[in-house]
Amino acid sequence: MRPCSFCLKSAGSNMNGQPSTVYSPGRARYIHEEASCVNDSVEVKYLGHSTFLFRSPGGKRILMEAWVGGNPACPESDKQLPPIDIMLITHGHPDHVSDAVEIARQHKPQIACAYELGAWLESKGVGNITQMNKGGTVIFDGIRATMVDAKHSSGFVEEDGTIVYLGSASGFVVQFENNFRLYYAGDTCVFGDMALIREIYRPQVAFLPIGDLFTMGPEEAAHAARLLQTPTIVPMHYGTFPLLTGTPDELIRLPPAGVELLELSPGESCRLGG
Repeated sequence: MRPCSFCLKSAGSNMNGQPSTVYSPGRARYIHEEASCVNDSVEVKYLGHSTFLFRSPGGKRILMEAWVGGNPACPESDKQLPPIDIMLITHGHPDHVSDAVEIARQHKPQIACAYELGAWLESKGVGNITQMNKGGTVIFDGIRATMVDAKHSSGFVEEDGTIVYLGSASGFVVQFENNFRLYYAGDTCVFGDMALIREIYRPQVAFLPIGDLFTMGPEEAAHAARLLQTPTIVPMHYGTFPLLTGTPDELIRLPPAGVELLELSPGESCRLGG
């Protein structure tokens, strides 16, 4: 079995401007020894649960989801974010949007989210929002973000107990300056049109929830991997709370041969590629 290039290759500086760290090859686990690699110019840092921080080949920092300060899975050392250029939010549940207002005020990133969620954020004084819907694409500084389908609900419980409807939940396909593409599923069950996401966008890595109960579990995520046919899967939305029972150990036994499971611990970062 060949060592994982995600973990053995690291160059330049990380998202905080420090030398990048080389991680143990044991972090990425192969379902098949011939699993391929993806582009080495995109850096990703896992902030726990479903929150990720990407650094693009052009140096732009993209925060996927806005749950950091209150995220119990996020290491304390990572709760002070570096400057954020772009923030993408898939839906309005607290574990994805609770810190959006604070982050927006501090960093003033360009934001993309559902129309209703954007209107709600604007009502709280947030600016730089592109309100969009599924099938639409926005381009921020050479980075394309296409909103795609997800099967999930979306709403926020205000302090008085009122539930505010915040549009339909979504995922994103992100294409970076070097044409490297990733699919971030958001919170969802498996659905047949994941095959269309593969056909239209051809993502090279897929970020899939596996925790069960509120999203798909490992068995459904394995079927999603078959539909998407991406070389690499990054599991997310698991282990944060006892109710989220799905684990990478279950998932690794299920996907088709040729798929690499890249399991990151909160606070861990790596370059996507070989």
